[in-house]
Amino acid sequence: MGINIAIDGPAGAGKSTIAKLIAAKKGYIYVDTGAMYRAMALFLLREGVDPSDTAAIDAKCQEADITIGYEDGAQIVYLNGENVNGCIRTEEVGKMASVSSPNPNVRKKLVELQQKLAADADVVMDGRDIGTCVLPNAQVKVFLTADSHERALRRYKELTGRGEACDLAVIEKDIIERDRQDMTRELSPLKQAEDAVLVDSSHMTVEEVAETVISLCEKKF
Repeated sequence: MGINIAIDGPAGAGKSTIAKLIAAKKGYIYVDTGAMYRAMALFLLREGVDPSDTAAIDAKCQEADITIGYEDGAQIVYLNGENVNGCIRTEEVGKMASVSSPNPNVRKKLVELQQKLAADADVVMDGRDIGTCVLPNAQVKVFLTADSHERALRRYKELTGRGEACDLAVIEKDIIERDRQDMTRELSPLKQAEDAVLVDSSHMTVEEVAETVISLCEKKF
């Protein structure tokens, strides 16, 4: 097994930003599991699947081929051969991902790919259940969080920065609801692994969070 760093936490906690930075600093491969689930969600939306139709999700997910490639050091997510990096970060896709990701068949298909990547290379992987389910033997585990208002504010700034109209209160409400769904789902709910280190980034800069995680790595390796 390669060196594995697992970063879990709720939506908007900054997992992807930190995971990418750690991977760049350590020279590891960054595996954005959330992007893989979002790619599946995008596929289901394109196929017109109702988020409440579990049977349809179960059937349709088998038709999606989701792979990861790298171009100039950047991760590219491919959905049936199409680069969908520019399509998977919308609110609509995020909501569908939260609904579809607990589906056992969706998870089985994607977890197998994630585990293979981790077995073959040194990786930093972020998601909701990396340290508890996907990479339970990861050498370093972090549970990254922040209060709901701070997470909503970060998302608000990201969306308005792209010129998208949005409402901060609505974003925070959606985040709180997504937290509830993720923490109460039957299959692999969002929770802190027993051996994970809790990092609250509410009042920390990105660099401060990154240095905290890197210090944990230095103690292990």
